[in-house]
Amino acid sequence: MEPFVLAVTGASAQPIAERALELLLTKGKTVDLILSKGAIEVWNSEIGIKIPVHPDKQENFWRERFGVNSGTLKCHKWNDNSSRLASGSYRTKGMIIVPCTMGTIGKISSGISANLIERCADVHLKEKRPLIIAPRETPWNLVHLNNIKLLMQSGATIVPLIPAWYTQPQTINDLIDFLILKLFESFNESIVDAKRWEGPIYG
Repeated sequence: MEPFVLAVTGASAQPIAERALELLLTKGKTVDLILSKGAIEVWNSEIGIKIPVHPDKQENFWRERFGVNSGTLKCHKWNDNSSRLASGSYRTKGMIIVPCTMGTIGKISSGISANLIERCADVHLKEKRPLIIAPRETPWNLVHLNNIKLLMQSGATIVPLIPAWYTQPQTINDLIDFLILKLFESFNESIVDAKRWEGPIYG
């Protein structure tokens, strides 16, 4: 089974990445996970979760946190450019970066591969594999827009983390699951049962 690459950078909205990982493993998917140094720091400061840096300890951490034994999980350190993910010969189903900082977007759009997330994104673009990028920044300036335009022209799909209210969400988790549904539609994968638009409700 070709793996999903799930990359997480140091933007706010870490619970979306955590939920995506949980759902992928629950559905028995294969996942290569990369957390940036900033992501680990944000998880600690915003949610109070201390994630191990060492890949093996990190894999055990997620298994214990979710209580899930299904699926296959391989964690990679953010600066390990010797990882299999740095090579185009390693086949994947695609890559999702969620949440994605504008700094990461700028580096990828400029062809800079200073860490494994940036290198892996570059590989997906050159190999013409799905690359889904979920920016978490507002408002956007012209530099942001130009970088995003260049990535779209290069083959990436941009999925801003904008929730919907037409599904009548009752909880934050409802909003998160809807965003995950949108993130994975490019793969024709249904890993979450979230409401879709079914037309207006009258009466």
